[in-house]
Amino acid sequence: MTIHYLESAGDPRVSDYTQLTDVHLRKLREPAEGMYIAESSRVLRRALAAGHRPRSFFLAEKWLADLQDVLSAHPDVPAFIGSAALLEEITGFHLHRGAMAAMQRPEPVPLRDLLAGARRVAVLEDIVDHTNVGAIFRSAAALDIDAVLISPRCGDPLYRRSVRVSMGTVFQVPWARLESWPHDLLLLKEAGFTVAALELTGDAVDVDALAARNPDRLALVLGTEGAGMSAETLAAVDLAVKIPMRAGVDSLNVAAASAVAFWELRPRGSQGPR
Repeated sequence: MTIHYLESAGDPRVSDYTQLTDVHLRKLREPAEGMYIAESSRVLRRALAAGHRPRSFFLAEKWLADLQDVLSAHPDVPAFIGSAALLEEITGFHLHRGAMAAMQRPEPVPLRDLLAGARRVAVLEDIVDHTNVGAIFRSAAALDIDAVLISPRCGDPLYRRSVRVSMGTVFQVPWARLESWPHDLLLLKEAGFTVAALELTGDAVDVDALAARNPDRLALVLGTEGAGMSAETLAAVDLAVKIPMRAGVDSLNVAAASAVAFWELRPRGSQGPR
């Protein structure tokens, strides 16, 4: 194992972990530097299990025993150890979830490869809340979604909060960031997908009615938290779908709505769930 004991918050070797609470800075910096942060022992183990490469580990000494197997399996990757106060000074918050790791971002998966064989795809339009992004990925992993596509302005699935909320399941679901929105929805149609927007419109069909049709390939578009889906996107989809609700409630949180829709629209029939 390559263990380094930290003595100063200004140690340049731990620059990956500085200012983790500055959301704007980290959203710009992490993709540009080809890295992301895996927070907690469970999440970093899932990242490693998915084949992601660690740049370094970052933890308090009391967690060494818990991560002995991980550190031994990566003897050439530096592990930086510090007191709780020093680690908090570096990151900007108290570490209480065990260890962290700076991970190398995996190479993007070409859209054509991502869609090959997929029957159910989720598409996120401009969902900027990282908690919602992470929760949607967790539902996608659990409820038979084969891939997730995100619009250019959507939050980063590998941002620390997204990864943490997803419990690391973001590593299980292939995803890609689209470049031309909403024009790229045409690529889904050309690949044989029915493209449905989960949006309350005058002509939206109930989600169970679409489920009864059981389209062989379905892409479900989820809109942004505030304004909802853009008019351009609604014009580009094949149909709108809604979740019937009672007691005067007109909407669910987008993450909750995604879980309901993913379950109801899961593939049925001879091919069965993937």
